Amino acid sequence: MDNTGKKKAVLFGASGFIGSFLLDGLLGDPDYDQVTIIVRKDLNVSHPKLKTLIGNYQSLPALKDQIQADEVFIALGTTKDNTPDQKEYYQVDHDYPVLAAEISKENGAKSVLLVSAVGANAGSGIFYVRTKGETERDITALDMQHTHIFRPSMIMGNRKETRQLEKFLIKLFSVINPLFIGPMKKYRGIEASDIAKAMMQAAKKESEKVKIYEFGEMKNLIYT
Repeated sequence: MDNTGKKKAVLFGASGFIGSFLLDGLLGDPDYDQVTIIVRKDLNVSHPKLKTLIGNYQSLPALKDQIQADEVFIALGTTKDNTPDQKEYYQVDHDYPVLAAEISKENGAKSVLLVSAVGANAGSGIFYVRTKGETERDITALDMQHTHIFRPSMIMGNRKETRQLEKFLIKLFSVINPLFIGPMKKYRGIEASDIAKAMMQAAKKESEKVKIYEFGEMKNLIYT
């Protein structure tokens, strides 16, 4: 936090579904006077608060001195279709987020806000679930002042790209969502915009050292 009492944020994954909502929200939030994004190519977004760095996992260490913030928002991720090779998938979903949080912490970040997935479990035999769990584990192990982990199930909303199966699942979840009650409520689909809103609200309510947010907790953040 600078002398004006305003914060600086760094955002990884700004070009993604949730990340694009986070970027809009952070740029519009008067609590922040600078938002740094690390992207593979310029998003052609212009704003007085915005600082764009072109980079990826391999080049991130070279950008270290320019990555300074109070809070780091991580909405990185890929899909099996886009990254069928498990080694590359693991690099995007685990190695990059962990390195991003580590470098941000070294440069003064006190809080990390990570998009994970429902059911994340480092001990799982399912590669996707295990990868998310290991990412949570290793970022939590960095021992930042505050670690916020968001575990959505189906991410709802209109994506720029067309994914026929995903479009079908989103329609399905819009129908069956009310059936998920009690302990099953965490499996309800949630809008990408609501996840972004919940992350920004969590950043304003620094309390527990490590906090996990599933469907109900995310919704509560938005509407309370």
